[in-house]
Amino acid sequence: MKNNLVFAVVAAVGLFFAGVVHSSELNLYNWGNYTSPDLIKKFEETYNVKVTITDYDSNTTALAKVKAGGHGFDIVVPSANYVKVFLEEGLALEVRPDQMENFKHVAPQWRNPSFDPGRRYSVPWLWGTVGIAVDTDVYKGDINTSSIVFDPPAELVGKINMAPEMGDVMGMALKYIGSEPCTTDKAALKKARDLLMAAKPKWVSMDYGLTEKMPRGDFSAALYWNGAVYRAGLAKPSIKFGYPREGYEIWMDNAIVLKDAKNVENAKKFLNFIMAPENAALNSIFARYANGISGSEAFMPEEMKTASAINIPDEFKDAGMFFPACSKEATEYYTAIWTELTK
Repeated sequence: MKNNLVFAVVAAVGLFFAGVVHSSELNLYNWGNYTSPDLIKKFEETYNVKVTITDYDSNTTALAKVKAGGHGFDIVVPSANYVKVFLEEGLALEVRPDQMENFKHVAPQWRNPSFDPGRRYSVPWLWGTVGIAVDTDVYKGDINTSSIVFDPPAELVGKINMAPEMGDVMGMALKYIGSEPCTTDKAALKKARDLLMAAKPKWVSMDYGLTEKMPRGDFSAALYWNGAVYRAGLAKPSIKFGYPREGYEIWMDNAIVLKDAKNVENAKKFLNFIMAPENAALNSIFARYANGISGSEAFMPEEMKTASAINIPDEFKDAGMFFPACSKEATEYYTAIWTELTK
């Protein structure tokens, strides 16, 4: 009897401590090379929480993994046009960031976005643009055009990388031919498909790792995200970012708590934490994107405040737009073309 009592006490203590360990974890599912180590270290030390980061390279990859279940993630960071999909699929937990202490720091233009009215589910992570990266040591011409990747000049043939993100590539191709992202017009989609298939032999890769690979010369041009191009330019100053006059995407990635998260309270703490200006700045300093949090600029390097790759020049502002969340029909068209393009 005494032994049974001792066993019960030991088991209870073990379960208690197991619960403590479990409640001190946070599992973040995010784009690769996109999370500030200093931000994570500060959060871990502030809340005594161990953060584990798992990387992905596209919104479609992240969505498929989360929908499959059994992933163990607490937070995911989809782009604006995919936040709506996560919400419609019932994959996000309503944690009311709009009622959190640090929500007051969210910049006014980002407080009530169409993809999450009232910010009941999501908080800003980082935002930026999709444009053209060019090593100007290799190509001296105009870089503010999507023709760099869709109808490349001779100097860049066989030296082009494309971001492995279906929505960005398809949307930019449709803008280039004079149509609109997420169209269901079959003639426009066929024209975009033909453009992409003709361009593909002139590319060398569809790869996520531009920040390291472009400076070392793996390719000399790319369709890619502005902050990563800015980082590549810090390693090799001849790498510049161009804004396609035919039209380009403005995007925002947003942190949401997943419906089946195991560490909800820690996830809520993290969302509130990244809305503090000094913490949002850590992410921007690392990834070299803007963040949507007012007051964060005071904590960032001076050169980021004026860099043209981060701050859209006035002459190109009218060409930028948020790409919408595609309808089911448009997504099916996109997927069919993307499957053919990437096989």
